[in-house]
Amino acid sequence: MAKPTGFLETKRTGATYRPTEERLRDFKQVMNEVPEDVLTAQASRCMDCGIPFCSNPNSGRGGCPLGNVIPDWNDLVYRGKWEEAIERLHSTNTFPEFTGSICPAPCEAACVLGINDDPVTIKNVEFKIVSHAWQNGFIKPVIAARRTGKSVAVVGSGPSGLAAAQQLARAGHAVTVFEKNDRIGGLLRYGIPEFKMEKWIIDRRLDQMREEGVAFQAGVHVGHDLTPSDLRKNFDAVLLCMGAELPRDLPVEGRDLKGIHFAMEFLPQATKRVHGDKLPPELDILATGKDVIVLGGGDTGSDCVGTSLRQGAKSVTSIELLDEPPKGKNPATPWPMWPMIARGSSSHDEGGKRHFAMTTKRFTGSNGRVEKLHGVRVQFDGPKMSEVPGSEFEMKADLVLLALGFLSPNRAGLLEQMGLKLDPRGNIEAGVSEFRTSEPGVFAAGDCRRGQSLVVWAQWEGREAARAVDRFLMGETRLQTRNTAGNQPG
Repeated sequence: MAKPTGFLETKRTGATYRPTEERLRDFKQVMNEVPEDVLTAQASRCMDCGIPFCSNPNSGRGGCPLGNVIPDWNDLVYRGKWEEAIERLHSTNTFPEFTGSICPAPCEAACVLGINDDPVTIKNVEFKIVSHAWQNGFIKPVIAARRTGKSVAVVGSGPSGLAAAQQLARAGHAVTVFEKNDRIGGLLRYGIPEFKMEKWIIDRRLDQMREEGVAFQAGVHVGHDLTPSDLRKNFDAVLLCMGAELPRDLPVEGRDLKGIHFAMEFLPQATKRVHGDKLPPELDILATGKDVIVLGGGDTGSDCVGTSLRQGAKSVTSIELLDEPPKGKNPATPWPMWPMIARGSSSHDEGGKRHFAMTTKRFTGSNGRVEKLHGVRVQFDGPKMSEVPGSEFEMKADLVLLALGFLSPNRAGLLEQMGLKLDPRGNIEAGVSEFRTSEPGVFAAGDCRRGQSLVVWAQWEGREAARAVDRFLMGETRLQTRNTAGNQPG
């Protein structure tokens, strides 16, 4: 363990954030990196707990899906063995800088110290390990010792697609990643705002992967620019990592008014502007000077809040359907489950109003544009929801952003052309052990298989699917599974 008395001597100190008035003037990352000496002390808080619940997911979503061997690298950080720490971290986590930036840290929810104290700052330690490794040249391309002569097409360049592509390239296969957008990164690039993770962090990894032999084809929409038969003819295996991009809509009166948009129509534009792209005025969605209402209180809704504030919105109001969770510990979700408690994001801390237990009934406006949201308060009796009599309200709205989650992958195009079997939720049906679809030689991983989920689960799916594809092509695989050590590729 790191230090036997560390958790008794040192209190939790997490990452700090740039001042609100400063960060609202730009799209740069809001989180400050924790100084090395502070991080070393934080790593010393890791206990010799016997069974590290942090390293393994449980049914309540606490614990790390990747199986990160967290006590090991906490100990190595405390001892100053940074190069060994990144090797141990990379043995299970392909992109620690992604999870260290945007993962909600279910590992911390399962930390044994969290039973009666503040848990270890696992996420901050993870980010510092990979940051230190890049700064000191510890991260280098890993070139396959031999080439297999086999080729794999990966459709989609989000976290699952990138994780799978890197693993397969290191196994010696020729890998090509296809992305329909103009830049590689999937929702990591166009769904996560710059202020949560700056995109040079993605580009740095892409450069490493290119040196390892991965080819990237941006602006190629498989199912439109390429047909399934093109893929099957030119590649020995196909791995679908296309995400779950079909948004949940709000079918109420007035939904067709101008000024009501899905979150994923709004957020990508903000990133494109940061990249210097010019958008046609008639397609431009901006919050500047507007009364903005964000429907949905998850990460995507939070991202819409932060982006709207940075664009100079007149006001920003978040509306959530469910009751506000309790503050502090919630007996309904005890350790090591993911705690259902009141929490806000850095964006919520920056301004705006936040309302719970409200639902939208209709929108009204004039000249074809939205002007007001009409709603009512709701109450819950278990899972049953009912409207509160006499609680109707209306709010001014120039821009309404729907951040209500995602239902499934888009079926039009590739999925329809392939005729793949879908599960009852509309996701691609593929078993969690082999990731095989109903079409021979075609595999699926990430949100398009499991449904909307976390970046850490997407990485796990990508890594495990890479093992399945490698085994399909070669009869066996040397790629690592979760929570294993050694000198295997990846």
